[in-house]
Amino acid sequence: MKLSLASGGFDTYVTEEVSELSKEFINSFDALVFLTSGEVPTSDDVKRATVDFVEGGGGFVGVHNATATLYSFPLYGRMLGGYFHSHPWQQEVQVIVRNRNHPATQHLPERFKVLEEVYVFRDFVEENTEVLIELDTSSVDMSKAPKEARVFPMAWCRKFGNGRVFYTAFGHFTKIWREKWFQQHLLGGILWVLGLNP
Repeated sequence: MKLSLASGGFDTYVTEEVSELSKEFINSFDALVFLTSGEVPTSDDVKRATVDFVEGGGGFVGVHNATATLYSFPLYGRMLGGYFHSHPWQQEVQVIVRNRNHPATQHLPERFKVLEEVYVFRDFVEENTEVLIELDTSSVDMSKAPKEARVFPMAWCRKFGNGRVFYTAFGHFTKIWREKWFQQHLLGGILWVLGLNP
């Protein structure tokens, strides 16, 4: 809510009531933001409507454990760009900003340190996906990483059909939500999926 007030570019509607979700409800918005975890208790029709909404031109923003959502509906994972595999590190890490021209990262330095629960992903979709921020693997004990992991993104953006998807793995700790860089990061991602200039 604060982000929409700060931007002046969009209004928000916040709900924790899954029962509100329907195809008509979803299609009444320009973008969806998921701060979810686990199997959202809704029908396959609603899950499909979410994917169709994005593919048809809607925006989608996933935050942190949004990748640990709807494992039973693989279309969601393909739309978002991947699923949570594990979080082998919960520590201060260094990250590398790969694109400093994107609205979600233009305010960030090329490298910075952050305390985070670092996610590693499975079924990562590299096609039509741009990694915006990635883990500097030299800052962690890589013996804890899954052997099959090849890339270690912390934030990405992608096209899905006619829609736009932004995901950030940051956001585990409450403290990070109070930090200006993260608020700007998330706001930039929201504005990008909406097609608005920050």
